[in-house]
Amino acid sequence: MQDKNSDTLFKKRHSLSHILLMSIKHHYPHSLATIGPVIDTGFYYDIDFTGGEKPTLDDLPKIEKTMREIISQHLAFRKEKVSKAQALALFKMNKYKTEIINDLSKEVTLYYTGDDFFDLCEGPHVDNTKEIDRNGFILDKIAGAYWRGDEKNAMLTRIYGIAFNDKEELVAYTTQQAEAKKRDHRVLGAQLKLFTTSPLVGAGLPLMQPNGMIIRKEIEDYLWSLHSKKGYSRVWTPHIAKEALYETSGHAAKFGDELFRVQGKEDKFILKPMNCPHHMQLFADNQFSYKDMPIRYFEPATVYRDEKSGQLGGLTRVRSITQDDGHLFCTQAQINEEVSTVVGFIKEFYTTMGMMEGYWVSLSVRGNDMSKYLGTPEVWNIAEKSLEDAAKENKINYKRVEGEAAFYGPKLDFMFKDAIGREWQLATIQCDFNLPERFELFFINNEGKKERPVVIHRAITGSLERFMGIMIEHFAGAFPLWLSPTQVAVLPISDKHHEYAKEVVAKLENENIRVKLDDSKEGLGKKIKSVREMRTPYWVVIGDKDIEAGMVTLEGRNAGQLGQMKTEDVVERLVSEIKNKK
Repeated sequence: MQDKNSDTLFKKRHSLSHILLMSIKHHYPHSLATIGPVIDTGFYYDIDFTGGEKPTLDDLPKIEKTMREIISQHLAFRKEKVSKAQALALFKMNKYKTEIINDLSKEVTLYYTGDDFFDLCEGPHVDNTKEIDRNGFILDKIAGAYWRGDEKNAMLTRIYGIAFNDKEELVAYTTQQAEAKKRDHRVLGAQLKLFTTSPLVGAGLPLMQPNGMIIRKEIEDYLWSLHSKKGYSRVWTPHIAKEALYETSGHAAKFGDELFRVQGKEDKFILKPMNCPHHMQLFADNQFSYKDMPIRYFEPATVYRDEKSGQLGGLTRVRSITQDDGHLFCTQAQINEEVSTVVGFIKEFYTTMGMMEGYWVSLSVRGNDMSKYLGTPEVWNIAEKSLEDAAKENKINYKRVEGEAAFYGPKLDFMFKDAIGREWQLATIQCDFNLPERFELFFINNEGKKERPVVIHRAITGSLERFMGIMIEHFAGAFPLWLSPTQVAVLPISDKHHEYAKEVVAKLENENIRVKLDDSKEGLGKKIKSVREMRTPYWVVIGDKDIEAGMVTLEGRNAGQLGQMKTEDVVERLVSEIKNKK
C-alpha cells in the first residue's frame, strides 16, 4: 500500500473511489455504500445493491462516463468533523456506515465533494477534481466480496478501478499487463512441459516435469558454484522435527496455523517451515573456536507452510517452498565482510539473469511494537547498524523501511525488475543476534571464553519455485542457452538423412549439450515450427548438401540463419555460450 500521507497518486485514487460512489448513486439510487479504499494499482468500492438492479461488466462504461463528467465539474473536496451522534443521524439509512461509526471515537470525519455529496472518510483527497486526469483511470472489473471479509456476512458487489497520474502512465500499465498475460508462467509452464499440478497431490504442491527439473537443477548448480568457492559447506537436514525445536526458535508461535503438524507414534512433529533451527543444531554439535569462524552452511531445502488455498497459484505462491538457504555463523567483526561476499553473489547472479538494472534494496527494520520481535532493543540496535554499515560499505542502493524486519532480525531485501518492468522481492540477507541466544550457541573466543556467534541468513533466489515462475515470465519461456531444457534440435529432412543426423547428435551429446533428434515423418516446416513453439535456442537442419559437404546448417532462435558449418564449429559455439551463460 502507498504512503497515504504524502503520495499524490494515493490522493487521486482515493478521490476516484468517492467519485465512483457518486456515479453509482446517480445510476443506482437504491445502493448502499460500504467502504472504498485505495489499492496498489487503483481503488475499489464495495456496494450493496440489494432491492434493486445490480450493475454488470456491460454497465461499467456508463459509470465511467459519469465519473468523467463529475471530474469535469471541478468540484472541491472539503473535510468536516462531526459528532458521532450527527454521523449516525446522517447515515441512519445505511447499516454498514452505522456499524463503522459505532466502532469510531466520539468525533467522525466526513469528506464533501461539491456542495451536496459526502461520505464517511478519513482522507486524504485532492483539493479539487480538476487535479485528476479524466483519462488516467478505467473501471476494470466486478467481483463479489463479503462485508468485512467474513463469509457469514452479506455478499457485496466490488467494483475495481485502475488509476494513475495520467493517461500515459495508465497506458503503460495496461500494456504491461497485456504483456504479462502473454508471459503467464502457468500457461507457458503447461505448453513447455515445465511443471504440473494435480488435485490428487494438492493445491500449492507443484510437480516438476523433466524439462522443468533441468532448469531447476541448472539454477541450483549455478548457485552452488558461486558458494563453493567461498568456503561454504553443503549440509542436509530432515523435513520434519519435533515441536520443541520450533518452540525454542519461536517459529511455532510466529507461524501458528501455517504449520503442518504431524502426529507420530510417540512424539508430535512439524513439517519444517524454515531451515534455520536445523542449522542451529548442526553448529551446536561442534566445538568451534574463533579460528574456525565463520562457519558457512548451504542447503537448497524444501520447507512447508499451509497457505490459504485462495492465495495459491502456479509456482509463485506454493505450500512447498525450496529455499536456496544458507546460514553463516560469524563474529560481530566479520559481519561486513560476510555480507559483502553475499552481495557479490547476488550481483553476479542477477547480472547473469539480466535483472540488475534499476534494482534497489529495502533495509527492513523493526516497527515500534517490540512485542512482534524477538530480543531486546539493544540487540536490535546493533543488528540494524551492522546491516546499514554493510550496505553503505558495499555502495548498495538502499532505503530504510520500518516495520518490514523478520521477527528475529533486520534484513536487506533486494528488489529487481523483470523484462517488462514488474518489481519482485527476491534475494535477502538477514542479520540475527536472537536465535543464537535462544539456542545458547557459542564458540571459544581468543580469550578462551564462550562467545555468542552472529547468524546471517541469506537466500539468493528466495525460493526456487517462485524464482522459476518469475524466470519463465521474465524470459517469456525463451530461456538462454545454458538454462534451456533442449539446447539444440537436430532436424533431418528425410529418412535418408537419419544416420548422419545420429552421428551429429552423438558429437553434441559427447560435449554434454542437451540435444533432441526429431526423426519423425513430419515435413521440415512442421519440425521447425515445433522447435520454435518450444523456444529451442538452436536447431541444425540436415539435407543432401549438408551430408555431401560433411557439415550441418545451423539456425538460431535469436541469431537467425547462420549457414553451413562443421559440427565441431557448432559444438565450439554452443559450449562457449553455455560456459559464459550468455
